[in-house]
Amino acid sequence: MFSFFRRKRKFFTEPDQARIVEAIRHAEKRTSGEIRVFVESKCRYMDAIDRAAEIFFGLKMEKTDDRNAVLLYVAMKDHQLAVFADKGIYERMGQAYWHDEIKMMTGNFNKQNYADGIRQCVTDIGEALHHHFPFDNDTDKNELPDDIVFGH
Repeated sequence: MFSFFRRKRKFFTEPDQARIVEAIRHAEKRTSGEIRVFVESKCRYMDAIDRAAEIFFGLKMEKTDDRNAVLLYVAMKDHQLAVFADKGIYERMGQAYWHDEIKMMTGNFNKQNYADGIRQCVTDIGEALHHHFPFDNDTDKNELPDDIVFGH
């Protein structure tokens, strides 16, 4: 029998995906900040940061109380990636920090370590968020889902 439905390509194994989600949850236990990961096959824009911004606002990540959400964007087939941070955290960290994170992720990606690169970046961002936006047990809540968002 012929199927007209395309099977959605899996970018990560189930264990790799679980480790990425666990890294997000672990990072967010120490900060009021929020981290999301968005993975798709191709980037619809020349500049991945423009696509990351579109996704960031599409996911309403700017609605966090402290404006301290961060999106990791990866286009697997196009080999593009970006980190888009909301105003509150971007201003505190500065452009050099985000550039260094992209450089680290690119190094892992060049070795085909996609899940490890994402996980390490999530961990690093979690540390930075912990430093600038530490967790407050009385007021903090998980404002955004922790799961990986998959595009087309």
